[in-house]
Amino acid sequence: MKREDLTEKLLDIKREKGWSWKHICEKIGGYSEVLIVGAIMGQMKLTKPQAANAGELFGLSKAEIAMLNEVPMRGTGTPMPPTDPLIYRFYEMVMVNGPAWKALIEEEFGDGIMSAIDFDMGIERVANPKGDRVKITMSGKFLPYKYYGASGNVPEYGFKEG
Repeated sequence: MKREDLTEKLLDIKREKGWSWKHICEKIGGYSEVLIVGAIMGQMKLTKPQAANAGELFGLSKAEIAMLNEVPMRGTGTPMPPTDPLIYRFYEMVMVNGPAWKALIEEEFGDGIMSAIDFDMGIERVANPKGDRVKITMSGKFLPYKYYGASGNVPEYGFKEG
């Protein structure tokens, strides 16, 4: 069985049982909902105990449980640019705001990146009389670029210079 096939199987069971993502995440436990749903969608991995919980919940075989604990090939399945309207909006936000985000992060932190590995994300609904709003909070560790071969008074890492 391929990982994509397991994802489809899990989504079919979710539909058949009428389960919410919240229900599934509570039963698997241990991570944020974004990460658990990402694992069900084939983009993240679960720990062995979480994979066992998912196996019990979904009635999976040993091989399917093991697959949930394997490191996936991330980023597969979404064309670039994305065609789904909701996912495309995120792509558009990065294309339009990315240069400003980059400039502001580099001015504050120096030459580096925000980690997408040492990273947290939350999604919440915020009531608003003009229409509810989606609030997404992201927090990633700043990783300065390393300037290899640095010597003398030249900084080795891309921290902000004073």
